[in-house]
Amino acid sequence: MRFEKDPGLQSLMERIVAATGMSHVCTDRVFCVRSEGSKSRAVARTWSFPRVFQECLGIRPAYVIEAIGRRWDRLSQEEKEKVMIHELLHIPKTFSGALVPHRMFGKTVVGARQVERVWRAYKLQT
Repeated sequence: MRFEKDPGLQSLMERIVAATGMSHVCTDRVFCVRSEGSKSRAVARTWSFPRVFQECLGIRPAYVIEAIGRRWDRLSQEEKEKVMIHELLHIPKTFSGALVPHRMFGKTVVGARQVERVWRAYKLQT
């Protein structure tokens, strides 16, 4: 598998964060990459940097948003925006290095309804 930083993805992420008021997301600590050669069924994934590594290595929290190239490229611009929003919703308001799951306490916290709400707000600002 190959990973490559992707300035286009990075720019999309930064635009969405700015337009939707996701001020808890430190865009300089979220790195967007594109992967080639993955067998994953996912379109994109968010990777965290767990606290134990942060503490031991003396590094601040960070996240990587990976777009699976062969799947990402097939999406329309609207779908790409929604997938990026979905991945950003996995970043908790504490920006601690942890991840927000799809469901928490029996309630969906990262799902289609939440993505649609944020996407509509994004489109109003762009």
